[in-house]
Amino acid sequence: MLLGALSTHLTNFLMERSRRKHELLVRWDDKKVAAYEGYIDAVRSCVFLAVHLYEIREGLRESQQSERDVRVEMAEAGHLRGRAFERLLLLGGDDVMEAAHELNAVALKIDWQATGKLPGALEDWRDRNRAVFRAINTFHDAARQDLGVRGRVTGDQHQERDLLLPPTQREA
Repeated sequence: MLLGALSTHLTNFLMERSRRKHELLVRWDDKKVAAYEGYIDAVRSCVFLAVHLYEIREGLRESQQSERDVRVEMAEAGHLRGRAFERLLLLGGDDVMEAAHELNAVALKIDWQATGKLPGALEDWRDRNRAVFRAINTFHDAARQDLGVRGRVTGDQHQERDLLLPPTQREA
């Protein structure tokens, strides 16, 4: 009878320990998903604002906003991107962190060309935009792997897409 009680107690202890461990993993996965999502959202906001500024500066777009207003928005978005990156430092796996560092490097080049700190022609601009979206896809793949999500964003089944440009801008 004592042996039965001990085995029941041990079994319950191990099951409860396993359940708690699973709950911790799920809790951290939820936080990782939120951090990864927030970071990508912040990066994309910065890229879209840089595109807006670049098109205003180059005369490719008319805007209700002044160049100064867009620069202010870009600065705030850059601050949010930095905060989102800090969350990755707390939660991200090694491959996710490497992908995020690479993504930051190419995204900053877009910011710099948009603000005029980095020279370049329209083709350089497009190459930098292509590079940032490749880096976003690499980040997605690393995040998916870290979270245990099957499949990949890139690869044989998902061919690389080029920039979506209006017909009049494709030839320019």
